[in-house]
Amino acid sequence: MALLDDVIDASGGLARWNSLDRFTLHLSVGGSLFSSAGHAREFKDVTAEGSTRTQSLRFTGITGGEHSGSFQPDAITIEGLDGEVLRTWRNPSLAFPEVGLPALADELHLVFFCGVAIWNYLTNPFLLAHPDVVVEELPPWREGAETWRRLRAQFPSDLITLAPEQIFYFDESALQRRTDHDLFGIKVAHHSWAHDSFGGIVVPTLRRAQTLQPDGSVIAKPVLMDVEIFDAVFE
Repeated sequence: MALLDDVIDASGGLARWNSLDRFTLHLSVGGSLFSSAGHAREFKDVTAEGSTRTQSLRFTGITGGEHSGSFQPDAITIEGLDGEVLRTWRNPSLAFPEVGLPALADELHLVFFCGVAIWNYLTNPFLLAHPDVVVEELPPWREGAETWRRLRAQFPSDLITLAPEQIFYFDESALQRRTDHDLFGIKVAHHSWAHDSFGGIVVPTLRRAQTLQPDGSVIAKPVLMDVEIFDAVFE
């Protein structure tokens, strides 16, 4: 698909991506999804280490530096500074007991949600080239004075994502600028910008999730989720 090829090339190319195994991020995550559940500073100034090949991510420095949290598809763990496993959630699911903002009140849910979100942020758009991901191009979208091209992606059930169907928007430079999908029963749009190159991989260093209106516009406040990436290393 021509658009997907352009997008992957603009982000560093599939050959470069396939040569990598791991990434390390220095980042902060916030927004009303966290503050409304009493976790406003849980993911401020943390380190995330993950695999580019499998869904695996470890956060160091959460809860004010007191804990680490690990995300794997079959288990979420909270660990102390000495590596002792304090809590475990086996076979986690985004179908949390509560729907909406209170869903992230539990620290295990928080690690799971952030693990899924950050891993998918870092692996897209390369993840869209996965043979089990079904991608189709949609008509272009007018965003202010710009025209953005779009892809709809259907993800397989064995891949944990924030939503099985998502729409990705790309600007005239073929860089990812927005993603729409359902989340906890509401429609959201993630805008991304301030792209930078880290070891040949181009990453949007700022992301913001807001509620999506039926006409495709976003509700400015509250900001559901803010992600700022200060540095990234790919190996």
